[in-house]
Amino acid sequence: MQNDISLGYAGSYERFDTVSKKEASVLMGADCLVGDRFSIEFKTQDNTVVAWMKNKFGALVGFFSPEISRQLQIYEARGWKLTALLSFVAYTDTPEPGAYCGEAALICYDPRNGADSFERFIDTIGKVMEDSIRPDISLSHDGVQHVLQENGNWVPTARIPLPEKVDGMAILKRRRKISEGLIEQGRAGNKGCYAVSWAFIAVLAIAVVAGAYFGLKALGVF
Repeated sequence: MQNDISLGYAGSYERFDTVSKKEASVLMGADCLVGDRFSIEFKTQDNTVVAWMKNKFGALVGFFSPEISRQLQIYEARGWKLTALLSFVAYTDTPEPGAYCGEAALICYDPRNGADSFERFIDTIGKVMEDSIRPDISLSHDGVQHVLQENGNWVPTARIPLPEKVDGMAILKRRRKISEGLIEQGRAGNKGCYAVSWAFIAVLAIAVVAGAYFGLKALGVF
């Protein structure tokens, strides 16, 4: 992450890891969506302070490296607002027995410098990330001025590519599905969308079952 405190802003995509497959399984569900906001919570482990991502339901779902954790701790000590946006979830089979991991867009800013604009900027970035778009959030002085001048309604044109594929690692979640978007709208109070989401899932399940039935019938099983 950036170290220029005088800018009043820092942003970058950083890897997070998880403790175990069991504890990290929530990352694959509807409680952790691409583009979602996560708060940062610090926990002391083996005399080391570690920064964790906490979802909106209070679950700690992943932690950052000691280096990134220290930098985040410095920003928090200065009174900055810390936010993580989920970019993707991956699974790696090395080291054994394998684990979930991923990346999050970390956006940190001094709230004394246009808090409303930066909050809207975080919303704007989270929205485009839903479609697997990764804007370059490591803003320069001019970029910070764009955020302030546009009241947060601005997206950097530069993009950050996904990490290079490595053996034994697969990206499982990198965009928001239609059904997930509908569920999220339902949670926000749009009951119609919530009902539609479950109807969509039900229809999809029926289609899968029907497809399997007719496939087996064609083979003479029925």
